[in-house]
Amino acid sequence: MKKFNVPLVYRSSLISAVKNKRKQNDKLKKDFTPSLLNFGKIQIYLARHFGFCYGVENAIEISFKIVEENPRKKIYLLSEMIHNPLVNDDLKEKGLQFLMDTKGNVLVPFSNLSKDDIVIVPAFGTTLQIEKQLKDIGIKIEKYNTTCPFVEKVWNRAEAIAKNKYSIVVHGKPNHEETRATFSHSAAKSPTVVVKNMKETIELAKYITGEKPAENFYKEFEGRFSEGFNVEKNLQQIGVVNQTTMLASDTQAIADYLKNVMIKKYNLTEKNIAERFADTRDTLCYATYDNQSAVYALLQTEADLAIVVGGYNSSNTSHLVELCEEKLPTYFITSAEDIVSSKEIRHFKLHKKKEVTTLSYLPEKKPVKILLTSGASCPDAVVEAVIQKLISFYKTSKTLNEIMKDYQ
Repeated sequence: MKKFNVPLVYRSSLISAVKNKRKQNDKLKKDFTPSLLNFGKIQIYLARHFGFCYGVENAIEISFKIVEENPRKKIYLLSEMIHNPLVNDDLKEKGLQFLMDTKGNVLVPFSNLSKDDIVIVPAFGTTLQIEKQLKDIGIKIEKYNTTCPFVEKVWNRAEAIAKNKYSIVVHGKPNHEETRATFSHSAAKSPTVVVKNMKETIELAKYITGEKPAENFYKEFEGRFSEGFNVEKNLQQIGVVNQTTMLASDTQAIADYLKNVMIKKYNLTEKNIAERFADTRDTLCYATYDNQSAVYALLQTEADLAIVVGGYNSSNTSHLVELCEEKLPTYFITSAEDIVSSKEIRHFKLHKKKEVTTLSYLPEKKPVKILLTSGASCPDAVVEAVIQKLISFYKTSKTLNEIMKDYQ
């Protein structure tokens, strides 16, 4: 896989050593067991896969290169480059401005732009409508497009099945930048509807089976279906694609559920299921799958707590938090600064959507066992800083450098 030129400030000697060692010993990525960093009184279990993915590194490399090569031009980011506050703040410090927030609200009117300005499309991609607005101004967005190749793969798959007259069901968070982009690209090719989770999928299925009157659909899924969507006609042949940062298991469960609904509705067999339901399993992002699989394996380790590092608005990170929360106390933080002391930690309560402070989060027992992972937009340097902060509270049997040598 391509090597990216990402600023050294985001790299970590420790994390690189661990990842490189694991890669050497497991080139096919079949071993998802965590890496143990044993400091004696504190033991940290690192997930097998975490941190920057291909799409994120690609976006960061392109963005910093644009800044370097265009010192006298106005440079804008369409919205957050990735969902990580450190990276976005670094780009803003270099003079870049955001045109929109993560929900699509305009921060800088497009009327302020000129054809000589640079607008960087983020890793999530953007809608066809916004693409047209920028192109009409004369801005060459294709030159500064950092859309993740795996997001584009979803769009291409949707287009391919649309050619065979399938309607598209998008599994994603309706207000997320990537889902808005995927919805736009899909809707341009075929009737499209967005479902957030299995609960909404079950309700959508009731319109397929006729359990719910068709007219109810338009209110229940308001704002989440394409123009001219005909619920009685357009749910007869469907395919499922996803926002790439959703839980892979959830997307698969949704696809399997709808597939079974179609089988029962039309009395299909495995031989002719393709008449009504498209196979789209190949749209699951490799990084999302690997990071989630690594967390499943990480959770097989007996531990006292888990720490997940990443942006609070990061979809892929939030799903890692959800997985960890099912088993043990979990603290969702953005950086080492959130670990205030050995007695106090600031963290984000995912379901309450607010930051809180927890006291006595580290147990008195020794050794303390901590599971640690991060989202796909979190720099490895941030993870190392978290490790350094945690071990500073203990008289360790090994230094960070000694641990690093174990992996060299």
